[in-house]
Order: sequence, then structure tokens, then C-alpha cells
Amino acid sequence: MAVQVRVPTILRTYTGGAKLVEGAGDTVADLFRDLDTRHDGLRGRLVTGDDGAELHRFVNIYINDEDVRFLGGLDAKLKDGDEVTILPAVAGGAGGFVRPLAGRLSRPDRSGRSD
Repeated sequence: MAVQVRVPTILRTYTGGAKLVEGAGDTVADLFRDLDTRHDGLRGRLVTGDDGAELHRFVNIYINDEDVRFLGGLDAKLKDGDEVTILPAVAGGAGGFVRPLAGRLSRPDRSGRSD
């Protein structure tokens, strides 16, 4: 069963720079084990735990645009022709950007100085 896997830039060092690789497996867990046979170390960046039984919390995996967390996680079923997308989660927020601007955006008092 052939499955197309889209690999984000940050993980392409494991795929020799390829952004699209092919893998096989009945489940996402099987697919990751298969990918690791050709792209050593990739699986370790996607799963966590001693037995690799959990999806890493900072990685999002989609099967045909559906989040695997709603499809059974690593036990989500795959079929021939599915497209799996690996996306690193984005953490943080605008806090680092907004705080430096806060002083500039406050209203000036009558003396022309900011609050």
C-alpha cells in the first residue's frame, strides 16, 4: 500500500532534502516504522515514549487533511493513495511582539509623553 508523505522543511534532513516521500503501512504507527527504515531518525522526531506509542505533542499529522488525533492517533487507518502531512506545531503567540509596542501605542498625556 503506497502512501505519500509530505515532510516539513525542518525534518527534511532525515529525507535527504525530499519534501515528498513514499511509505507503506496499515496504520500511522506502521507508516512511521516503515519510513524509519529508509529515513533513519525520522520516527524519533514524530513519536515519544519508550515504545514510541504516543504522537509527539509538537507535531501535527494529517491524513487527507484530517487530524489523526480525531482518527485514532497512531492507530489511524491508512489506505492506498492516502496523503499524510507532517506539520510541526507552532507554539507561542504575539506576546513577544506586542509587549515592545505597548509603550508606543499608549496615549500621550498632555505633556506629549506616553502613559
